[in-house]
Amino acid sequence: MIGIDFSKIGDLFLFDPNDPLLFGSSLFLFLFVALLIIYRLVAKSNNTRISILIVFSLFIYYKASGIFLLLLILNAIANFYFGNGMGNAKTQGGKKIFLILALVFNLGLLAYFKYTNFFIQAIIDFNIGNLELLDLIMPLGISFYTFKSLSYILDIYLETMEPTDSFRDYFLFVTFFPNILSGPIDRAVKFLPQIRKEYFLSNKEIAMALMLIMMGLVKKIMIADYISLNFVDRVFDEPVRFTGVENILAVYGYALQLYCDFSGYSDIAIGVGLLLGFKLMENFNYPFKAKSISDFWKRWHISLSSWLLDYVFRPLQIGLRDWRKAGNISALIITFVLVGFWHGASWAFLFWGLLHGIYMAIGLLVQGPKRKLYLKYGLNKSKIFGAFQIFITFNLVAFSFVFFRANDFNSAIDVFKQIIFFFKPGVFIQFVESFTPTFVLIFLGFFFHFLPSSFNDKSVTLLSKMNIFVQAIILTLIIWLVTQVQSADLQPFIYFQF
Repeated sequence: MIGIDFSKIGDLFLFDPNDPLLFGSSLFLFLFVALLIIYRLVAKSNNTRISILIVFSLFIYYKASGIFLLLLILNAIANFYFGNGMGNAKTQGGKKIFLILALVFNLGLLAYFKYTNFFIQAIIDFNIGNLELLDLIMPLGISFYTFKSLSYILDIYLETMEPTDSFRDYFLFVTFFPNILSGPIDRAVKFLPQIRKEYFLSNKEIAMALMLIMMGLVKKIMIADYISLNFVDRVFDEPVRFTGVENILAVYGYALQLYCDFSGYSDIAIGVGLLLGFKLMENFNYPFKAKSISDFWKRWHISLSSWLLDYVFRPLQIGLRDWRKAGNISALIITFVLVGFWHGASWAFLFWGLLHGIYMAIGLLVQGPKRKLYLKYGLNKSKIFGAFQIFITFNLVAFSFVFFRANDFNSAIDVFKQIIFFFKPGVFIQFVESFTPTFVLIFLGFFFHFLPSSFNDKSVTLLSKMNIFVQAIILTLIIWLVTQVQSADLQPFIYFQF
């Protein structure tokens, strides 16, 4: 007789700080399949469907972040009433009061959990005062759901949307499990109208969702985790132990790892959301095909860059319009410093953001002469010159990521020192021989990234024409292959720390 250990079954429903639920793990996929079956059975009852989604979303967040579920619930309740208060205010002054309350509440909580120790450490380092660091744990996804909530508040204030009367709908918007931990940072103005729509999926939408989930798993587990554990982490942990060739390959490898890790999460989130009837915001659009830094930011973390464009850069640009070009440059620098600070409370992240602000400012300054040069010599029509632009842009981005990944600022400088002073190109053959699987995965990762976008469209069309059972078999085989190739337990997504 088979014995059932009910205590272990019970443990599945409790938060374990040593083993939090990871998005894309086998347990998550099993729970999601169970949800999908129930969800489709009650699809015709909107309230039941929404309630099930809310309960499941809260459970997923609890399994990932424990007691901080209460903070998420508080965030949803507070912002719902801030939004309604603003919508019901009779005067502009009344609206501003609710706006200020919402900004203080949201940014205050974010600053407390994410930036308090950064400022305390700065005070200590600059000998301004004698303080002690606080024992703070940052709630998972706080940067993402804070910005999601603020977009709702700001859109109401700017009168681009009306506050919703349904707390249930708003609560689902804030807690929706596919994008609660690492985005995309969706907007209420686009998400809320989808909640009450009739649940229906075409064959092409199902195929698209399955394709996204499969791509996300492959990117995350087969590429990002593997090259991280087997090469990239080793170099960045001790860059001085490796030659310049190995360091530059680690820089390129990390650029691919970060892209595959984050876009892999986004792919899974968008695919899962689509199977539930929601079209989430696109977050990546082949960013390493960008021909300029401004083009890169139209393709990379699109939900964050568009958020900052709408709510930070444009207001700053308007406020500084009397300064003309200097005002635009100042707005760019400030916005990208905030991009860096949003990612993490460290000088390295601030410098990374500042660096991209400088890139953008230089791009703005040379925009006029560049356009004339391109027209004069027909450079905008040259495929060779286009490839050169992509190469330069990729390297500017990849080397900026050194500050994103390095353990500290000094380690980042060590990476550049090794590349400049200890390059040793002859080591490349030795690297290929010693790290053959890693080299192959890095090569394949970039190869598939640079394939024409039509390749993905054709794959979706082909998959959509297949029988649903064939689709299920293909998905099962992909998941099996991914689990066989993974080198260790599923690693937390990089953007969980933000």
